[in-house]
Amino acid sequence: MILEDDAILVLDKPVGVSVMGERHESDLVRMAADAGEQLFAVHRIDKVTSGVILFAKNLAVHGGLTRQFNKRTVEKAYLAVTAPGGLPAAGRIDLPLSVGRKNRVRIAAPRESIAFKDDTWTVPASAVFDTVPTYPSVTTFAVRAQTPARALVEAAPLTGRRHQIRVHLAWVGHPIVGDPLFEKAPAGRTYLHSWRLSFDHRGERVTVEAPMPADFAV
Repeated sequence: MILEDDAILVLDKPVGVSVMGERHESDLVRMAADAGEQLFAVHRIDKVTSGVILFAKNLAVHGGLTRQFNKRTVEKAYLAVTAPGGLPAAGRIDLPLSVGRKNRVRIAAPRESIAFKDDTWTVPASAVFDTVPTYPSVTTFAVRAQTPARALVEAAPLTGRRHQIRVHLAWVGHPIVGDPLFEKAPAGRTYLHSWRLSFDHRGERVTVEAPMPADFAV
């Protein structure tokens, strides 16, 4: 547990546990219910992602918190380990997303249309698919440390799309180490961690943090 009061609960979720909605395995909402506590997930992180997750303890609080996410007033920071080389010290990935075959999230444009200029990846509006729903998506990042073997990246999703950081980094040539979306039979965990979350609660700005896993050190 990271933080708890009578209205909210913030946990450091381990890898391999879902937030909610898992059909055949335990998830945090179901485990809480089994223990006699009702929790309402304010947001989600992937099962393969560790770190900060925020729950409300009642629907009134849940509604106020989810509105903050919808209005994008919540600040989110993730840590990811990627292949090194080629990433600027800081940058912006401004690439729309869509959902393709087998419900897989992808960039909503041909790969060859992606352009890199002034530390920013974009696609021209004319290249964006017009046959499927598309979703503007922006991730900013900074390289915190780098060795010849790998890089530690701090990423901030300015929009909250499913798999956004994972797809954005992969499509600009730096997939997250161990990501099963882009790596066949990964040997270890997916190196993506929900590190820090800032939101308004009871008239104050609250920042919570899940310590970086030891194996993320570069």
